[in-house]
Amino acid sequence: MESFTIKRDWVKTFLCLVIGLWGYMDVLAQDRLNVSGTVTGPDGNPVAGVTVSLEGTNSAAATDDAGRYVLNNVVSNGTLVFKAVGYQTTSVSIGGKTVINIELTHGQEALDEVVVTALGIKREERSLGYSVGRVSGEELNRVANENVLSGMAGKVPGVAISSTGGTGSSVSMVIRGATSLSSDNQPLFVVDGVPIANTLNNVSQVGNDNRVDYGNAISSLNPDDIESISILKGPSAAALYGSRAGNGVVLITTKSGASVNKMTVSVNSNTVFDMPYKYLDMHTKFATGVFPFTPEFNPFAGGILEIEEGSAGGVGPELDKGYKAIQWNSPLDENGNPIPTELKSYPNNVRNFVETGITTTNGISIANSTEKMNYRVSYSNMTNRGIIPNTDLSRNSLNMSSTLKLHRDFSISTNIDYSRNGSNNRPATNRGANPMQWAYGVSPHINILDLKNYWVEGKENIEQLTPALGEKNNPYFLAYGVSNRFVRDRVFGNVRADWQITPELDVMARYALDTYQEQRESKIPYSYTEDSRGAYGIFNLHRQEQNIDFLATYKKGFNWIDLSVSAGGNTRYVNNRDENNSSKGGSGLVVPGLYTLSNISPSGLNYGSYLSEKSVNSVYGMLNLGFNDMVYLDLTARNDWSSTLPADNRSYFYPSASLSVLLDEVFSLPQQVSLAKLRGGVARAGNDTGPYNLINVLANAGAWDDVTRLTKPGNLLLPNLKPEIATSYEYGLDLGLWDNRLRFEGTYYQLDNENQIIPTKLPGSSGFTSKNINAGLLRSKGFELSLGGTPVLTNDWRWDINVNWYRNRTRIVELTEGLEFYDLWGDAKGGARTYVGQEIGDLYDAQLVTVTDPNSKYYGWPLLDESGSWQSVSMNNTTNKIGNFNPDFTMGVMSSLSYKQFSLSFSLDMRFGGDFVSQTYRYSESDLRTQRFLDNLINPNGMTGTELANYLVDNDLVVVHGNRFNIVGGPTQEMGGFPFELEDGSQFPYGGVFNPGVIAAYDGEGNITGYTENLGGPGTKYIAYGDNYPWDFMRAATFDASYIKLREISLGYELPTNFVRRLGISNANIAVYSRNIILWTKSKIGIDPEMAFQQENNGQAGTQFRQGIERYNVTPWVIPVGFKLGVNF
Repeated sequence: MESFTIKRDWVKTFLCLVIGLWGYMDVLAQDRLNVSGTVTGPDGNPVAGVTVSLEGTNSAAATDDAGRYVLNNVVSNGTLVFKAVGYQTTSVSIGGKTVINIELTHGQEALDEVVVTALGIKREERSLGYSVGRVSGEELNRVANENVLSGMAGKVPGVAISSTGGTGSSVSMVIRGATSLSSDNQPLFVVDGVPIANTLNNVSQVGNDNRVDYGNAISSLNPDDIESISILKGPSAAALYGSRAGNGVVLITTKSGASVNKMTVSVNSNTVFDMPYKYLDMHTKFATGVFPFTPEFNPFAGGILEIEEGSAGGVGPELDKGYKAIQWNSPLDENGNPIPTELKSYPNNVRNFVETGITTTNGISIANSTEKMNYRVSYSNMTNRGIIPNTDLSRNSLNMSSTLKLHRDFSISTNIDYSRNGSNNRPATNRGANPMQWAYGVSPHINILDLKNYWVEGKENIEQLTPALGEKNNPYFLAYGVSNRFVRDRVFGNVRADWQITPELDVMARYALDTYQEQRESKIPYSYTEDSRGAYGIFNLHRQEQNIDFLATYKKGFNWIDLSVSAGGNTRYVNNRDENNSSKGGSGLVVPGLYTLSNISPSGLNYGSYLSEKSVNSVYGMLNLGFNDMVYLDLTARNDWSSTLPADNRSYFYPSASLSVLLDEVFSLPQQVSLAKLRGGVARAGNDTGPYNLINVLANAGAWDDVTRLTKPGNLLLPNLKPEIATSYEYGLDLGLWDNRLRFEGTYYQLDNENQIIPTKLPGSSGFTSKNINAGLLRSKGFELSLGGTPVLTNDWRWDINVNWYRNRTRIVELTEGLEFYDLWGDAKGGARTYVGQEIGDLYDAQLVTVTDPNSKYYGWPLLDESGSWQSVSMNNTTNKIGNFNPDFTMGVMSSLSYKQFSLSFSLDMRFGGDFVSQTYRYSESDLRTQRFLDNLINPNGMTGTELANYLVDNDLVVVHGNRFNIVGGPTQEMGGFPFELEDGSQFPYGGVFNPGVIAAYDGEGNITGYTENLGGPGTKYIAYGDNYPWDFMRAATFDASYIKLREISLGYELPTNFVRRLGISNANIAVYSRNIILWTKSKIGIDPEMAFQQENNGQAGTQFRQGIERYNVTPWVIPVGFKLGVNF
């Protein structure tokens, strides 16, 4: 094997310089001429930005948008070198010719080498000292997605995409894990240089428990308009964005007309059908009620069974046994008395309630370019009918971009995007007005189709048709009677001027605007369980951000050094206004069915407005040095002055440095090695705070007898607040083998986030409940690995595959003095809590009281109370860690196989490890409605006494493991129910259960003197089945969050060229596809672990996602089937 040797040393370098000097003097003596021409790509379209140079000299030019170049005063027998990012470098002998046209070819890495970096600057990937995630427009739109972020799931290591529901729901994007305790951890989004708002301020509530997710603003983007996406994952890549870069930056580049050489019209259409197929595992064995009474055993008058329609319990009389009972819709006899009817089960209620969803997207674009200008105009329309009845979503978007070359060295560019998103009805989430909650809540003895006419006849707009008025909502009433409407008009864009002052110096100036206005209207009719008089409200949201920036760049190539220096500045102004008018809880409407503000009594009208302004001024610069195409050094610096910080802390400095060493250029590596790069960097970025978080002010608390009242907030603000500072260290290795047919990227990073802005509790005597402080240090460490390549490449076949792997851990290194832990959220007697030195996402629960004497034969057994119930110790008095909501690691697989005109592609998204809490199951199982809870019961099958005790011990059914609490017995005799004593002292022959364990005996000083086994023998304490759920323990509803999803699969066909051109079409393609199919979840409970989020309003950070806990995010799983057609003229 060839030994590794340094290619060049100082002697060789000196000799090269001398030889080069003589060569240059020789060139001066030769004949000269002017050369011009056009550079095109493999598709025949012009290629802009190609560097055309005379080999061995500094004479160079760049192609314009039409691919044209002119090189003056070059030697007639010289060689032109054509070099462009993403294309193979090509050399052509001049040979005395004055016109040289050339077609460039892609390397094996094709356009993958083109990377958009901070401030929109395009760089060669090999020169970067940090990792940049990339998703091309083709990869993004291979399968149609309504939301840009949804199409990125699983494609980039270190990027987590999560959603709270179906089409139109909010989508969260977190890069390299959550690094802030108080912000929403969302990255900055920049579209064609325009920073756009994507905060999760998307939830509003009119009426009690009518929480509606209106989707975040990134959904306004039309995915078909996107050319590429670059993800700047760490501060090393994003430091030039300063105080907005702490969570990473997503750079989105839209399509333009520069890539075509004639007028091109593109039309695309796709339709996808969402077919529900997987539901929560609820039983259909019992009617609603708290006890499975029978005709022989019941407490009702005359011994006639009655269904307790208003009960939340799910263990009423057993169904399909031939029993007759008085039900909600029983007919009346001639005396007006209800007639008992047979109890039957209706197992398909939820299936009959939901519908097949349909989403249709149609778009058209026109693009053209000439020597002086290029433009592109596109229009898209998307309509969606949801799987929940009477829900919809629409989006109309118009995008226009153009570049006008006013002079050879001066051009003006514009990009404007207008969109209107809206819905006539968005479904409520959480509990309360959520139609899906109540669809699952319909007792299985009721046919849900009998509720479809949701008004009581003759009482329209006054009383809903429901089995239990005031206790239960009709799901059709919530779907059709309740209305949550919104319209969002958004405009963003920029005007940009570029001036090439000299061949080395260019200047860019830009004005950018992002603004949108959103109107929300909610209507809740009379008889809603949480607001019997209904509710009405209107919200208006206004968001506007303006940016003015400039950037001057000087580039100069020397003999062995390439220099690029840039300096610029930015001024940003943000203005937000909100107005809301709504009925107060319980006040409702004066006249039923009339939804106007004037129909709300003055005392019942809640109104408010909010105005915030923020400005940030910034200067920044960067230095890029390339040493002989072997070593690249990047230095950047930015200083921000933020209006939301106090004067003494207003100025903050964010530097970065990164280094890239191309080992394949420095050393003589084997020929098979096409790339070997070591990279590393250190940087600092940050997060400032929102407006008005420094000084407490009084707020209007309404009037009392025409006297205005004022109130103070409960949170004490900190006047000396500092921004959060994120310092990152990143190291990586990139390898390419066999002309990049095999590629590997590996990255290790550490991110320290300090000066966390967090609230801490205060005693009530202070007059406040909490105060904001700067405290804490969070440290994230992680690995990102990517392995991919092209195993098969022939004239007819091509197979590309990529596998990525990611693992991240974030710990709290320190908090403020006296603060030992930080709570993210709580549930039951547990919650998500992180102690100093431990990991973010740790889940702690109440401790089950057990026998702790290791010498006792009952060691580890549950220590029950005198009634035979479990005992608990709150997590505030113990440290019982039961899991963590973060995954152990995630993986993604993308594969694309093509044969002639056919193509097959798919991507997998996999998560392994981690846990989530399901409040859906916690509430449903406490109401005894799930099949899982029935299946976990231990049927004694006639065993009693010693036989039963031995069975429980031998099969390890005493000690509590995981989320299964052992319960022996059941609600019926067939299920092993024991006789037990009712509260009035009477005996009931079945329905009793017991909890395996021991009951302690104590002396007068509280010392344990012995134990009585609670295993079915003498002294066993029996409890009514319906009163025995481990409500105090969060672990009872904690599940493994592992899953495997088929994110997308597509089969496409390119119609034959000869055929389509006879129709006047350049090319056409068709495809059938599916997406987001859940192949496997370890929990097996019918809930998507990816939706294990709750939305929470945070005064400082707006709406946030509470990770690791879900609450009625129970939209059924669907199998989408889509059809796509694309035509270019």
